[in-house]
Amino acid sequence: MADRVSLVNMVFYGYHGAYGAEREMGRRFEVDVDLYTDVRPAAASDSLARTINYVDVYTIVKDIVEGGRYNLLETIAETIAAKILASFAVERVTVRVRKPHAPVGGSLDGVEVEITRPV
Repeated sequence: MADRVSLVNMVFYGYHGAYGAEREMGRRFEVDVDLYTDVRPAAASDSLARTINYVDVYTIVKDIVEGGRYNLLETIAETIAAKILASFAVERVTVRVRKPHAPVGGSLDGVEVEITRPV
């Protein structure tokens, strides 16, 4: 059994995309992370030391989205998932990366990639 801890709609500015203009001008990216873990030890002790520190997760995502340069949303999601799995005691992680108003030659709210990776 695993409980879920979610960081929802983290917003960053990054320089990612398959097209030169995207990588040069940059744009807004949105990220959700769902961490699946047993929260009972943390709940019973009411201790931050017994759970996943949300600030640490946020910092990992921020460093990847704002510090790297990737062509694909898929690569951003995989990079985030791999770093989280290596850093925290979780059973699995789901990462969603969104690019609002992606340049697809038509009108849409955005493009989203979602991946789920087990330990």
